[in-house]
Amino acid sequence: MQNRRIFLQQSGAAALGAVAFGNLGFELLEKKYGYQPGVQLYTLMAVIDQDTQGSLKKLADIGYKNIESAFSRQGGFYGKSAKDFSKMLKDLGMTWRSHHVIGAPFKLPPGTKPPTDENGNPIKIPPMKNLKENMQELVDGVAEGGIEYLVCANIPTNTPEEVAEAVQVLTRTGEACKKAGLKLVYHNHDWEFKTIGDSRPFDVFAKQIPGSLMNFELDLAWVTKAGVDPVALFKAHPGRFPLFHVKDIDKEKLALKPVGDGIIDFKRIFKHAKKAGLVYPMIEHDNPADAFDSLSRSMKWLKGNVLK
Repeated sequence: MQNRRIFLQQSGAAALGAVAFGNLGFELLEKKYGYQPGVQLYTLMAVIDQDTQGSLKKLADIGYKNIESAFSRQGGFYGKSAKDFSKMLKDLGMTWRSHHVIGAPFKLPPGTKPPTDENGNPIKIPPMKNLKENMQELVDGVAEGGIEYLVCANIPTNTPEEVAEAVQVLTRTGEACKKAGLKLVYHNHDWEFKTIGDSRPFDVFAKQIPGSLMNFELDLAWVTKAGVDPVALFKAHPGRFPLFHVKDIDKEKLALKPVGDGIIDFKRIFKHAKKAGLVYPMIEHDNPADAFDSLSRSMKWLKGNVLK
């Protein structure tokens, strides 16, 4: 009995120590690398609107501190104003770093499946404002939350004319963000690396929009699907990738996976993070079977295998 009591006492102490070290571990990561991994809330699209505060609390318990928000069925920022959402995060020991908006009226990209709820049914999203039609309103609204980055999640680039219009919209948005104290970044999928006319949309954006107005959030899974080397992009455009979307993809480049479960060489990519200009790596998994399990496993793998 005495041995069992000692074992239980030691096990309890170890568990508490693991929790304490988890928080300390993130602080040490930030001290060593200059950043802590964050999370893109799109991962929780199926569940977050049912209990926003409870969902955020679970993320805080895993150890996430940096938050990137996305779209909500409740409208606004998960049914709240920018100031109130920011306060909710602060009360949980978290910081709102960035927010995703769309560049033009919403249409699902060809071949893209709509997000689904916990029962597998398509999620109904209220009308979303966009940079083409509502740029100043979106910039002003996000600025009230005190965040650093406004992210254009996508914009049509299917024709040379659409690419040219995208440059105009993004340039105007970059100028408005600069005035509001925000930084604009563009989030890629794979199609920005397909040749349209005689150029790739990504290359057009990088050349025609200066870094003083817009940089990039590089989605590591989508750029891998496109067959493009992230490190080559860092070398070609040093300092222009302050944000990453950190998620994995299978060997067929068809299914997105938790970090460490696919083919992406994260160790090599993160060795060049300084060249990239990385500030916040945001872990994401589009439409996972179990969002919290995926985010927990991804964080654990990244800490254990890359950020150590």
